[in-house]
Amino acid sequence: MMARVDYAQLAQNISALCEGEDDGVTLMATLACEIHHSDDRFHWTGFYRVVAPELLKIGPYQGGHGCLTIPFSRGVCGAAARMETVQLVDDVNAFADHIACSSTTQSELVLPVWNGAGDLLGVLDIDSDFPAAFDQNDAVELTKILASVFGRI
Repeated sequence: MMARVDYAQLAQNISALCEGEDDGVTLMATLACEIHHSDDRFHWTGFYRVVAPELLKIGPYQGGHGCLTIPFSRGVCGAAARMETVQLVDDVNAFADHIACSSTTQSELVLPVWNGAGDLLGVLDIDSDFPAAFDQNDAVELTKILASVFGRI
């Protein structure tokens, strides 16, 4: 049986680790590590940062190499940034214009990340080698964690 994330414990751990920190990249690195290691479904966990209009570049992550640059116009991460909405994809092969950074990825969860002023900082991308690995609870709980950390910077 796969280990499933305990979101209450994860939120508590992240809160303790990030207390007093306001550097976005430091926070992203800490969250990528903590989230990645919290659940066996999470095979690639990382952030893509908004670095220019309509452009994401890879930020802190855990797992194999990711795509270095993703325009807002392409893929699941681009869709999350462009539409500023959570993308919950059960089968990446059925997603139009999916960017295959890893040939083993089967499903994906991408969440927009905003700061306290409402500026889009980037997206949190979680890939799984299992199909339909994520559900609405994952999206809701991770959205809460992101807001609690990045909403204060």
